[in-house]
Amino acid sequence: MSEPILQMKNINKKFGNVIALKDVNLDVYPGEIRGLIGENGSGKSTISSIAAGMQKATSGEMYFKGQKWQPSSMIDSLKGGIGMIVQESGTVAGVTVAENIFLGEISHFKNKLGIVKRKLLNDQATEAMRNIGVADITGDMPMASLDFQTRKLVEIAKVVLKNPDILVIDETSTALSHDGRSIMYRLMKKLRDEGKAIIFISHDLEEIMEACDTLTVLRDGNLIRTFTKDEFDADAIRTSMIGRELQGDYYRSDYIPSHMDEVAIEVTDVKLGEELKNISLTLHKGEIVGVGGLSGCGMHTLGKVMFGAAKPELGKVVLGNGKQLDSPHVAVRNKVGYVSKDRDVESLVLSASIKDNISVAGMDEYALGGCLVTTKRENEYVQNQIEALSIKCSGANQLTSQLSGGNKQKVVFGKWIGCGSEILILDCPTRGVDIGVKQAMYQLMMKLKSEGKAILMISEELPELIGMSDRIFIMKNGEITHEFERNAELTDANIIGYMI
Repeated sequence: MSEPILQMKNINKKFGNVIALKDVNLDVYPGEIRGLIGENGSGKSTISSIAAGMQKATSGEMYFKGQKWQPSSMIDSLKGGIGMIVQESGTVAGVTVAENIFLGEISHFKNKLGIVKRKLLNDQATEAMRNIGVADITGDMPMASLDFQTRKLVEIAKVVLKNPDILVIDETSTALSHDGRSIMYRLMKKLRDEGKAIIFISHDLEEIMEACDTLTVLRDGNLIRTFTKDEFDADAIRTSMIGRELQGDYYRSDYIPSHMDEVAIEVTDVKLGEELKNISLTLHKGEIVGVGGLSGCGMHTLGKVMFGAAKPELGKVVLGNGKQLDSPHVAVRNKVGYVSKDRDVESLVLSASIKDNISVAGMDEYALGGCLVTTKRENEYVQNQIEALSIKCSGANQLTSQLSGGNKQKVVFGKWIGCGSEILILDCPTRGVDIGVKQAMYQLMMKLKSEGKAILMISEELPELIGMSDRIFIMKNGEITHEFERNAELTDANIIGYMI
């Protein structure tokens, strides 16, 4: 076997009193796709971010290509040969694709008069996108015009352009739909075949077993075990991840669609540009309706329209009580909650505390007379959600930015469940969430369904849609192409033809 390209020895990391990593030793080899998997808060993002210069270890040593490795920042790390694509957005809004890809390097494109050679800048950015397999995005496009998936692909192109010897991909696949993931998998294999190393972090066990050559499991800051390809076994990996076998059903155990007669929300002939074309659907109380499709199919826009965050050109969204839903304010006042796919930008204030993020929607629940806020009642309200959802944190006042992806998602759920939402619009609700938390969220969704809550679940994961939905609407090019009812015989193969 060749020598490791990266060695991490006795790495420890503490955040205050919280121990994130305990004496972790990790060797990564050239020509290898190394998977990292574990529950939220297990330490997988922490160990990789230390390698990539995002943060420093409390103690321990690193060696890269046989030399002591102490990157001062992610920029320093990328220059030295380790590049990282972060879990959430790593691009800058308000500028073009080219300006994002060459951020901090625009001076290289100036002529003697100090004028930017805009065509050269755009052409090279366009070529960078083509190099990762994206042909329809050009350097002159404004970032604001791109969806969440495409912004993530721009970030990938930006890092790959620097030709790193190790590429760290942290939960990036959760931001990508079927076509975006295919692009990323091809790129990973290409880099591996060129002798590069890839550290691939994912919560999707099937994905990581398919894509990786070796797989390292972390749990509670400890490195538990490394599996080679011939040792991959889903049950053994799950048990290593959570320290126990999963108990109870993962998805729903029944195969009979069910709901109450009462309509919770109805969408009628909604049109919005090319994103939504005469969309109509009805969601009943006590029903889980799934919406699926590829990137750009319009499903994420539909979620925004149903929360009032995007206004249709034609058509309307009407609540069961007859009120037309045309703004987030109307939605919240009528017990409609919305979990965005782009959670860090649209669902959370990362610079605020867990307490502030959860309590912001629930004032009617804990304020005396709906207007007098007491610290005691607010604290009790927030603590109830932290305990009910098992949010791993040092306390309610911890900054939300310090949480793992899954615990951030729990905070979003806490915000809407705590205030008694009767309708929940969930856009990719289990994105960046480990299997244990996923199971808990699915069980929570079933509990809410049994209480008569209405759930619209937008998802890029077909097993999730099939496993949880009473009905599934598949979208393509802004239109609903097919509706499926829940049944035991429904498979991915039945559905995918209506998406592509």
